[in-house]
Amino acid sequence: MSAGSVEQFLSELAIQRQASPHTVEAYRRDLARLVALSVGTELAALQTPQLRRGLMQLHAQELAPRSIARTLSAWRSYYAWLARRGVIALNPADGLRAPKRPRTLPKALGIDQTAALLNIPADGPLQVRDAAIFELFYSSGLRLSELVSLDWPGGIDLDTGEVTVTGKRQKTRKVPLGEKAAVALRAWLSLRPQFDRPGQTALFLGRNGTRLTPRQIQSRLAQWARLQGVGVHVHPHMLRHSFASHVLQSSGDLRAVQEMLGHASIAATQIYTHLDFQHLAKIYDSAHPRARKA
Repeated sequence: MSAGSVEQFLSELAIQRQASPHTVEAYRRDLARLVALSVGTELAALQTPQLRRGLMQLHAQELAPRSIARTLSAWRSYYAWLARRGVIALNPADGLRAPKRPRTLPKALGIDQTAALLNIPADGPLQVRDAAIFELFYSSGLRLSELVSLDWPGGIDLDTGEVTVTGKRQKTRKVPLGEKAAVALRAWLSLRPQFDRPGQTALFLGRNGTRLTPRQIQSRLAQWARLQGVGVHVHPHMLRHSFASHVLQSSGDLRAVQEMLGHASIAATQIYTHLDFQHLAKIYDSAHPRARKA
């Protein structure tokens, strides 16, 4: 099998496993490292020692441990695919380990920071649109890709207060829509016809009447965070983290947060228990008599 088999693998990943374009491109980059490592050798002929040396080279190039782990995962998936096709007998990536990576907690905004960000003045239709986007992010804990793909009329039911989205691996879920988000959305929908084009179904439109891109939303969010004096760089996933952290702090219901976030495993949601502990620790340090500084 040559590098051409990589394209077959990626095609199957996109069609049969319904991986997102972002995921497919990430696999393509990681497998390009494998092709570079082969130096003319058939990919199917590479053995475990060669793959281990390749990982060591990536580490020597100061590639982040997280990136090395992702690269190894892509290699392992590719060789598992070759094994299923009978091209190889054993997966040479099995048993290899990526460098340990430090445990990093997702960053979440504080309640006051969130309030400052969402207090956008309604000075024009684009400001009204942005306020609706950010309220929806924080109200429902959506992924950026899920929010961008929303249509109107479509997955939002303002009467029942629900949002229906299709997340990773084409799994559909319903999440609550908060009252303030519903008010913000109604305000935007009253102005949306100004930008609408025939046949355009996107909920959130740009100046030219086309669906907003993830990059545009990222840029607007970062810009508003600066203007509103939030004090930190804010990206869309931070609003998702903030939603999960604040709901967990208030309810303590980890299973409910898992369902709203669309996590397949509770382990992915448990990271927010650490955020909750940090919150409690700050309260302890500021309030407990034995914790006060002299």
